[in-house]
Amino acid sequence: MDSYRDSLQADLYRYGGKKQAGRYLARFHKLFRKASTTSNPVVLAWYRFLLIRHSAKHHLEIGYKCNIGKGLYLGHSYNITVNPGSVIGDWCTLNKGVTIGQENRGPRKGAPVIGNRVWIGANSTVVGKIQIGEDVMIAPNSFVNRDIPAHSIVIGNPFIIKPCPHATEGYITVPE
Repeated sequence: MDSYRDSLQADLYRYGGKKQAGRYLARFHKLFRKASTTSNPVVLAWYRFLLIRHSAKHHLEIGYKCNIGKGLYLGHSYNITVNPGSVIGDWCTLNKGVTIGQENRGPRKGAPVIGNRVWIGANSTVVGKIQIGEDVMIAPNSFVNRDIPAHSIVIGNPFIIKPCPHATEGYITVPE
């Protein structure tokens, strides 16, 4: 139960508190965290039903099996798709139109692993079994299908990697 509360509080912290998160985002985070932490099959079925219904209403494709760390922020949260096999670290931001998907063949067959403090801009796509390091900013409209080192900014399609020691400073708020 503590992981549920801690994760939910961290998620809502990113919005400046429960009231500023908006009812539907606060409800989404609550349903997602409950569905991903409960072990009771009856309760899980109920929260899965509510999460699917709520997600469809707001165009969010983030399944309860997604491994997402605390402090998730959904900026302008419509049309966000996250593959259930992907891993997203703590204090990450996903903006409108983000797709985090898998490749089904080739050397990068699988879903991405995204580190802590990663900011992903609007309409960006991250696909394949790749590693995104910590403190990475992916600019809007970027297509990423290769590993990205920590402390970097990713720009464009095809993408360009620029080293930056504090890439997400000012974009991601983390409690001290």
